[in-house]
Amino acid sequence: MRLLHTSTFEVKSFFDQNLPPYAILSHTWGNEEVTLRELQQETTASIESTKKGFVKLVGCALQAERNGFSYIWCDTCCIDKTNSTELSEAINSMFYWYKNQLCYAYLDDVPHSPGGVSLEEDSAFARSRWFTRGWTLQELIAPRSVIFFDARWHPMGSRSQFSDFISDKTGIDRSVLNGQDPALSSIAKRMSWASRRQTTRIEDMAYSLIGLFGVNMPLLYGEREKAFLRLQEEIMKAIEDHSLFAWKTPALGFLETGSLLYSGLLATSPADFAESRNILPFQQEMGDGMDVSQPPYSMTNKGISISLPIL
Repeated sequence: MRLLHTSTFEVKSFFDQNLPPYAILSHTWGNEEVTLRELQQETTASIESTKKGFVKLVGCALQAERNGFSYIWCDTCCIDKTNSTELSEAINSMFYWYKNQLCYAYLDDVPHSPGGVSLEEDSAFARSRWFTRGWTLQELIAPRSVIFFDARWHPMGSRSQFSDFISDKTGIDRSVLNGQDPALSSIAKRMSWASRRQTTRIEDMAYSLIGLFGVNMPLLYGEREKAFLRLQEEIMKAIEDHSLFAWKTPALGFLETGSLLYSGLLATSPADFAESRNILPFQQEMGDGMDVSQPPYSMTNKGISISLPIL
C-alpha cells in the first residue's frame, strides 16, 4: 500500500505489518487529478501550477496534520493505474483500506456557506454528486468516521451528525451508518444501496461492490455487464442468502415474433434491486427448531443449480 507524506508529498510503500496511521480521502474525480507518476517525476511546485487536483491533496494533507496524521491515502496518486495487476489488487483491497480509518469526504461541488450546511432537499450538499457515485458507497460505509468538507476544505459535519439525512437520501440503515457491520444486512438490501448510483465505466458498478460483500474477483475491463454477473457468482460462493434473487426489473416486452422476452435468475445491475431494501434472508431454522437448511447452490455449465424450500 502506498501512502503520501503530508509535508514532503513523498509517496512511500508499506506492508500491513509496518503500516503507519493514516487519514483517507473520499472524493469524486475531476479533470485535473494528480497521478502517481507525476508525484514521482515532477516537483510539487510544477504540479501545483498546472493541476487543480493538487490543491485537493494539499487541503487533505493539511487537515490530516491537524488531526495528528503524517500520511494520507488518495486513489488518484497512491495507485499505479497503468499496472493492471496493481490496480486489481488495490480495488480488491480498497474496502479494507477504508475500514476503521478516519475518512475525509471532500465535496468540491458544495460552496462554503458561513451560515453552516443546509440539509434541505435542494441544497448544494443534498445535490452533491458525491452521493450518486458508485465508488463512494463503500467510502461512506467502511470508515470508522467520515467528516464532510466543502469546496474550501471547511468542515461541514460528520456521518454520525448527518446520519438521519444520509439514511433518508441513500436508503442505508442508520445502524450501518453508525457502525453496524453491513454484513448483517441481506444481500438484496446491500444491493439496493447501490441501485441509484452510477460509475463512469460499466464494469466499475460491480467492482465498486467487491468489498461490501467481502468477496474477491479479478478485474476484466471490457467485459461490461458480465462483471456484475461474475460478482453475483462470487457472492453465491461466499454467502448463503437467497435474497440475491429477490430483485425485479421493468417488463422486458416482446420479441417481433410475439414471444415474451425472459431474463435469467441473476440481475443485470444493482438498479434491479431498487425496491429490495426491506428483503430479509430466510432463516435456516424454523420457529419449532426444525432444521430446513438446504444444500449449497452453484453455477453449472447449464445455469444455477439450487434447491429451495417450499413455504
